[in-house]
Amino acid sequence: MGYFYISMCLALTVYGQVILKWRINQIGEIPDGLPAKLSFFATAFSDLYVWSGLAAAILASGFWMAAISKFDLNHAYPFMSSAFVLVLVLSHWLFGESITGYKVAGVILIVSGIAVSGMST
Repeated sequence: MGYFYISMCLALTVYGQVILKWRINQIGEIPDGLPAKLSFFATAFSDLYVWSGLAAAILASGFWMAAISKFDLNHAYPFMSSAFVLVLVLSHWLFGESITGYKVAGVILIVSGIAVSGMST
């Protein structure tokens, strides 16, 4: 069950990040000036998809609490860095964001770190 909790936390975390980026892309860049910023946030917080992203973050926190009740933190936490891999791929696929050699190298380092950390248990 512990790995299910980690997987759900990871999936909800990635969903939240991707959905927020999608909606913010639709709403636009945050403007200068306090009145314009307030309008920006009013628009963002009136969006149901934004709320679903925020709800996903809360649910992810619940799954994370369940996960760390099953595992040592230093065992569970490295799995969360898989979010970097998923967000890199999804941001390229969904938003056309670039994947550079440096980003790929970073993801390789992250995955390598997870593998090394997993061997220590």
